[in-house]
Amino acid sequence: EYVFLAAAKVGGIMANKKYKGDFIYKNLQIQNNVIHYSLKYDVKKLLFMGASCIYPKNCPQPMKEEYLMTGPLEETSEAYSIAKIAGIKMCQSYNEQYGTNFISAIPANVYGPGCHFGLENSHVLSAMVRKFSEARERKEKKIIFWGTGTPRREFLYAADLAEALVYLMNKYDSSEPINIGTGKEISIKELANKIKNIVNFQGKIEWDKSKPDGTKRKLLDAKKINSLGWNSETSLDEGLEKTIAWYNIMHKIEKI
Repeated sequence: EYVFLAAAKVGGIMANKKYKGDFIYKNLQIQNNVIHYSLKYDVKKLLFMGASCIYPKNCPQPMKEEYLMTGPLEETSEAYSIAKIAGIKMCQSYNEQYGTNFISAIPANVYGPGCHFGLENSHVLSAMVRKFSEARERKEKKIIFWGTGTPRREFLYAADLAEALVYLMNKYDSSEPINIGTGKEISIKELANKIKNIVNFQGKIEWDKSKPDGTKRKLLDAKKINSLGWNSETSLDEGLEKTIAWYNIMHKIEKI
């Protein structure tokens, strides 16, 4: 009777630039089918998961829910963002027309055990874990990442997100979307150094400044969900340790 709609086609900057058609078409397909059939089969409540990239490119920081659709989107993730905005609007429209209880949440960048670690289709943190790990195994002297490393991002541990989603399913009934964040941010360069140290990669980090950075800063304002009584518990350092430990275990299993 309760549906958590977290399914989506996702990826980093490279995938978003290369597969724009797939990103908008497949995400709209997923959302349209699940949301509409939740109406058809009288689902008691649905929670649709958006993404922080749906906020305007030059959005004031930290990003409050009311800032949605107040300016142009970041070009590199525009197709994906438009699909996610459509999902939020579909939930709101169904609530208004049919009296459903379909809510929407906007999480920060999610990471943790179980994440996809593909080099092309994963998000920045997961891709970094894999690149550093493989570079260490090959004893490479340097590793190259896209951009300048200066953009700042917020990262939310997957287990914390899961708790927040269940919390909202029990406590939140508004059609207005709600942010799920930690209130803490880090530069991509600082993140790379943290992962490098945990993985124990001995080489240098270089930045390809000819490649895009994406949005300069993305920090969610989490006051709304905090006021309901929920707060994230896992620090980035703790989450990275757990994530990399899980990756190492799975990588060893794949080699067997």
